[in-house]
Amino acid sequence: MADDTLHGPTVSRGAEATLRRVEWMGFPALLKEREVKSYRAKALDERLRRERTRTEARLLVDARRLGVRTPIVYDIDLAKHRLVLEQLEGPTLKELLEQPDLAPERLAHAVRELGVGLGRLHAGGISHGDLTSSNVLFPNGADGPPAFLDLSMGSRSPGLEELGIDLHLVEEDLKSLHAKPEPLVRAFLEGYTEGNPAGAKDVRARAKAIKGRVRYA
Repeated sequence: MADDTLHGPTVSRGAEATLRRVEWMGFPALLKEREVKSYRAKALDERLRRERTRTEARLLVDARRLGVRTPIVYDIDLAKHRLVLEQLEGPTLKELLEQPDLAPERLAHAVRELGVGLGRLHAGGISHGDLTSSNVLFPNGADGPPAFLDLSMGSRSPGLEELGIDLHLVEEDLKSLHAKPEPLVRAFLEGYTEGNPAGAKDVRARAKAIKGRVRYA
């Protein structure tokens, strides 16, 4: 059970949860707490916060079993809708894309590794659900594998649409955050195909269809 004595500075306060820096058994950690949403009925709010906390913990653990890096789950307290997570440092994908002095080949390598990691997730039956450029971290910099953060909106045994959305979100971020995105998109898709060789063709086709729907909506 997460300790009520855990206190620390707030790192971020999002729509769903607040993150605070804490110490756990001598290790730097993050306490993630889903807060009450007064606009929801109390029983519904309790159920949603509990289910999303449980789902995130399970998916973080399952992803690591697939060889995909995620923060270690140190502790879970479903009654208080809390997770204590390993604190990972390093640039996000967004920060890498915005680094003007990062060599193109190093950036392409990082993006390709992102594709490999996402492919492994999908091949293992996990979708991310909110794969923005701020939810991917590179603990060892551009030359190391990525870590996937915040899988609370993810799914076990997702449908093709959910997988396609993950792919589409990454492609759109690459295009919106970098002046020359085409080589990066190619590197990302090559990595994705390596990580998900059996399913990549169908997921890529669905991502293309999603892009078309978004464009003409």
